Amino acid sequence: MGILGWLVLGLFAGAIAKLLMPGRDPGGCLITVLLGIGGALLGGWIGRTTFDVDLGTFFDLRTWGLAILGALVILLLYRILIGSGRRE
Repeated sequence: MGILGWLVLGLFAGAIAKLLMPGRDPGGCLITVLLGIGGALLGGWIGRTTFDVDLGTFFDLRTWGLAILGALVILLLYRILIGSGRRE
């Protein structure tokens, strides 16, 4: 899968992660998309190193699952690290 595929996958993975973990995030929609792209890359890395599962094509279910899992992890870490300083 090329870089454009990763970007599109990350866009959707970030949106799905946001739907699965609703709430106010510092940074807005653009940050959520960037976190989704990073999550897709992280999910691919986790799949390769931990589960010895190579990523498939764009429409493969395990590719989407790993991307969404990575996006959820990064969104949670972002909320813990960045969101904690903005509470009033």
